[in-house]
Amino acid sequence: MKDRTIFVTGGAGFIGSAVVRRLVNDGYRRVVTIDALTYAGHRENLADVEDAPNHRFVELDITDANGLRALYEEERPDAVLHLAAESHVDRSIDGPEAFVHTNVLGTQRLLDATRRHFASLDGEAREAFRFLQVSTDEVYGSLGPEGAFTEESPYRPRSPYAASKAGADHLARAYGHTYGLPVLVTNCSNNYGPYQYPEKLIPLTILKALAGVAVPVYGDGSNVRDWLYVEDHVAGLLSVLDGGRPGETYLIGGSSERTNLDVVHTVLGVLNELVPSDQDYRKLITLVTDRPGHDFRYAVDASRVRSELGWAPSMAFEDGVRATVRWYLGHAAWCATVTAGRYGLERLGRTT
Repeated sequence: MKDRTIFVTGGAGFIGSAVVRRLVNDGYRRVVTIDALTYAGHRENLADVEDAPNHRFVELDITDANGLRALYEEERPDAVLHLAAESHVDRSIDGPEAFVHTNVLGTQRLLDATRRHFASLDGEAREAFRFLQVSTDEVYGSLGPEGAFTEESPYRPRSPYAASKAGADHLARAYGHTYGLPVLVTNCSNNYGPYQYPEKLIPLTILKALAGVAVPVYGDGSNVRDWLYVEDHVAGLLSVLDGGRPGETYLIGGSSERTNLDVVHTVLGVLNELVPSDQDYRKLITLVTDRPGHDFRYAVDASRVRSELGWAPSMAFEDGVRATVRWYLGHAAWCATVTAGRYGLERLGRTT
């Protein structure tokens, strides 16, 4: 299964670069990273593999239909892992249009390019081809204190980001039904780990605490998310790519539900051990006005991918947080480079 050319859109982002690193290091014949290098995509994320003989980086926006057509004709992929997306809820509150442009229009143009390519295949190449649409559990809306999302849960997106990802998922499934494209869809829970852009909760908490400034927590901190270490997510995606059934959806979750306040306490507790200071970092926690329309709880039932494909997360949350904190402590230069002139750790997603 490794004798394939794989396209990874958004391959210079957080999850995408983890996918690329895994594919390159696992010896896939050819891995083509496609990324527009917006604020959250950085070639620094690929430094360990960019010059590998089985890797190619292409700076390309997925809304560029002509560029996509030319790349498909040149590289003729055997599979596409589609991770390119605007992905931060707070930024979608500030500017929804960019999310519709990339996540919906970009996905449609990528699907069109893929459809044309797929139509040119025959025999074993056609039978083996796959398009994996990588999505989020946020498309399902918000849960109460009990229950979990399943593959049969209805879509009820409640933020511009979630709505744009729902639109992309619907397009992918529609292209599967209408054109016979072998589409797989995955919806994952909250990812964390190395190379995550510092606007997200865990890296933001680390950098704020190290700067000795207030660590913000929305509302009363009781909102709940299921946390998934990024390398476990990558393993789940490759399990679906290799063994998933076209037309099916697979939920990938970490079975690690935590309130936001618990997450921040855990991160700061690890910092207290690794970088002791005169003050307990946990005293920097500051409750701030809640995010507009903040969903209360997400939880994922990953039993299908476990039972059908044999995948399960391997990283316990506390161990994953410790590994993540250690990574950020050792990569201060990366943090400075990717945020310089782009993001100053300020609050995003205000409506007033």
